[in-house]
Order: sequence, then C-alpha cells, then structure tokens
Amino acid sequence: MVKIRLTRMGAHKKPFYRIIVADSRARRDGPFIEIIGTYDPKKEPSEIKVDSERAKYWIGRGAQPTVTVKKLLQKAGN
Repeated sequence: MVKIRLTRMGAHKKPFYRIIVADSRARRDGPFIEIIGTYDPKKEPSEIKVDSERAKYWIGRGAQPTVTVKKLLQKAGN
C-alpha cells in the first residue's frame, strides 16, 4: 500500500519534515516515490507547503495519508 507521510530532516533539536509518498513497508527515512510538500514546525506560525495537485492525484490513486498528514493537509486547505 502507498502512504503519504512525513520524513524527518534537519539538525538535532531543529526538526524539518518533508511530506512524501512512499510504500508503507519502507522505513521512515528510507526510499520514497515523490516529495509533495514540506512542514516546518519551528517557525511561528508553523509553515506548511503542499503541492495540492499532486496530493489529490495520489489520494485519487489510493494513497492513504497518515493521521498527522491528514491534519496538515486540512490546515493547508487541501
């Protein structure tokens, strides 16, 4: 199954996340299919950038967003 989830980037104590499309069996920071956005929780207010066209495309193809990503997509207005 394909999932839309977060992968952690950034330095120690300075997290930065990419919103990716990946196989559900792949590890968190492992191989992915496509990057569709970013999430920076350290900025005030937190910064969410998502390519809504690609997100809709992958959800239409059966990709399941995780609970966290689903909330971020709703916040971003997708």
